[in-house]
Formats: sequence, C-alpha cells, structure tokens
Amino acid sequence: MNAISLPRHQRARGIGRIGTHVLEGRTRLTTLYQEGCAKIRLPHTHDPSLQAVLINTAGGLTGGDDVAWEVNAAPGARMVLTTQACERVYRSLGDDATVRTHIKVGAGAHLDWLPQETILFQGARLDRSLEVDLAPDASFFAIEAILLGREAMGEDARNSHLRDNWRIRRNGRLVHAEAARLSADPLERDGISLLAGASAFATLLYVGTDAELKLERVRPLLTGQSGASVIGERLVIRAMAPSGLALRRIITPIIAHLSGAGTLPRLWHL
Repeated sequence: MNAISLPRHQRARGIGRIGTHVLEGRTRLTTLYQEGCAKIRLPHTHDPSLQAVLINTAGGLTGGDDVAWEVNAAPGARMVLTTQACERVYRSLGDDATVRTHIKVGAGAHLDWLPQETILFQGARLDRSLEVDLAPDASFFAIEAILLGREAMGEDARNSHLRDNWRIRRNGRLVHAEAARLSADPLERDGISLLAGASAFATLLYVGTDAELKLERVRPLLTGQSGASVIGERLVIRAMAPSGLALRRIITPIIAHLSGAGTLPRLWHL
C-alpha cells in the first residue's frame, strides 16, 4: 500500500540585513541585503539619523514562515527601524511562524526598534526572538505590541500562541532578559495578575545610563493600565488595554519621549 503524501504548502522565507557608518555627522548606509519576502526601504528624513522601514512582502505570517532581520549600527550612528504596517499572524496548521531579530549597536550609537503592532489571528502561532548587543556606551529603545484578534470582527484569538524571547547584552554581559508565553489557557487571558481580560498589550524597554532621568520624564504619561520601573540602566514599561486603539493612546506619547528623534516614525501616523 502506498503511503498517502500530504501536500507541501508554500511558505515565506526572508532575510534582511542593514549596516551603517557615520560620515560628516550623518548616519549613512553601508550594507543593504534583501532576500525572499524581507524588504527594506529607506525614506528621506530631515535629521541626521537613518530610518529604515522593514517590509514583509508576503502580506503576513503563518505556520512555517521564517523571517530574520540583522541590523548593525556603527559607532556614533543614529538609527530608527519601524515597519510599513502592523504585522498579521494568521491561523497555523500546526507549525510556528518564526521572526528572529539580531541588532548590534556600536560605541556612542543609539538605535530605536519601533515596529508597529503584531496582530494575532485565531489559531496563530508565533515564535519571536530579539537579540541585542550593545557597546559599553550605546543606548537602545524598543517596543513590541501585541493585539489579540481583530476588534472590528469581534475576534479575541483565544486559541493563539505566542513565544517572545528578549536578550539584551552590554559588552557581552546580559543586562535584560525576558520570556513571554501566551497559549490557549484561559487563565493567561483572564487572570488578574496576567492579562485580566485585556486584548492588547505592549512592552517598552529603554537601556541607557540616563534611564532614571527618562523615567521622570515619562512618569506623567503613564495612563490607563500601564506602569514603569528602573533597575540600573534599564527602564521597563508595561501597558495593557481593552483594544488596539486604547493601547496606542497609552504608548504613543511614551514612544515620542523615549525615541532618539523625539517623535514617532512617520508611518505610525498613517
């Protein structure tokens, strides 16, 4: 008897790399590599930083897709990385979609990692990692926001799965680590000490020697279900909200204050 062969589904693969150097006070491009569904665009800006827009041309992620981003900010560079739109993670047939990001920030450089929100659809499975290597006097600001389902469609994505691992190192020494997990367990979604029914949440992280000063500046902006803490050079802010719009109202003023440019990327306003 011949074994029944299951159909092989087409899956998205992508690798994007970007590197910089500093010339005459401005951050300039030195490396740009794009493969598969990963594309990078460089909009014109009126400040000395380099802004890069990361694009997944597959139009979303599903089980088995794999995307990797690599970023190298040269000593003294100023970089802002964002995405063209919210990333959508669709229902999986069993495998995880994987997104891996590796960032290096050179001496005296600053990098803002500001992707727009990730939307988990019903049955989505996402395994995501963020690895950052900082030089001794570099600074770094990042946000990752998750929306559970499409509010307009009445979805709550109760059966979606998420694994999110962050590792931030300073001169090779681990300074921040976290591992978030979301499964179909209702306790995770409804527990008072966990999401407490919220359908949108975000983590914001600033690493720099002026973290305490940054906290004092953003403390008046902590509205709704949000809170902040500083340990050493790390400022960590958590926010939850009943909807994506409510979450944006909480986090956008904070992003503007903590970003190196002092404002949101233009695509966040569209």
